[in-house]
Amino acid sequence: MFLCVSANPAIDKQVRIAEFRVGAVNRATQAAPEPGGKAAHVAMALRGLGEKPLWIGFAGGATGEMLVRGLKALGIRAEGIATQEATRENLAILDNAGTVTEILEPGGKLSAREVKAFLRACKEEFARGRQKLVVSLSGSLPPGAPTNFYATLIRVARSHGCSVILDGSGEALRRGIAAKPDLVKPNREEAEALTGMKIQDAASARKALQRILAMGARSVAISLGKDGVLWSLGAGQRTLHARAPEVSNRSAVGSGDATVAGFAYGLDNGFPPEKMLKLAVACGSANLFADSPGRIRLSAVRKMQREVRIEVLAG
Repeated sequence: MFLCVSANPAIDKQVRIAEFRVGAVNRATQAAPEPGGKAAHVAMALRGLGEKPLWIGFAGGATGEMLVRGLKALGIRAEGIATQEATRENLAILDNAGTVTEILEPGGKLSAREVKAFLRACKEEFARGRQKLVVSLSGSLPPGAPTNFYATLIRVARSHGCSVILDGSGEALRRGIAAKPDLVKPNREEAEALTGMKIQDAASARKALQRILAMGARSVAISLGKDGVLWSLGAGQRTLHARAPEVSNRSAVGSGDATVAGFAYGLDNGFPPEKMLKLAVACGSANLFADSPGRIRLSAVRKMQREVRIEVLAG
């Protein structure tokens, strides 16, 4: 059982052009709006793995209706928490060289009543799922959401025996970590901002892992792009370093979210660490070949699993 929580979802429009030029007229060869936001990508990737996750997110206006309708069309159970302000729209510009330029709206401001309704809906699912539920909390917070938003959800979810994965940023991430999620998955930039450390290689990434563990996380995985994923299983435990073959000229948007989906699937199925990490990295790599973020194919995941290599490091 999987619950993907989205505090700041979006309608993503991916625009393809031959060569993006700043300050000039750029004519798109393709433009397609679709459900977006990190938690939506996690849900899509889980669907690609054959699961039927539940997505809960704020949804307002015509874009909110489009978002929920689009998720359901993909076979994802979706529950939109109504908001007065419309769901945001994001723009991703992709050129033929594989460069991605993203323009992300902040999202509409939430009211205290809307935040309360969202928390109540999540708590009901935590109580219903209990030990069988794997919860992923992903993405930024919109204006009006308190910085302890994720921390509150983590504490309640864990009180019901749920497993929790956190993939956020900023102060919301810091406060969420203090609530002791089962796994935290920042990327390089998020980990650097969180720890104040520069991550240049595996050695510096391991130091950052230890610092984040000391903040309260039960385990930490840092995604390093082409340099793979480093995952510390916990304080004093092993660190695993996984790499997949490098792929060029492909958009990595959504790869971190697909990686989260792989971890969630592994947690739900009780995979041993090496098998879980191999799946997570394979999902992130498979996303590079997807038609759009999160839309991974099981055949691509299985192919990449055979090519992921894992090195076991000391604790």
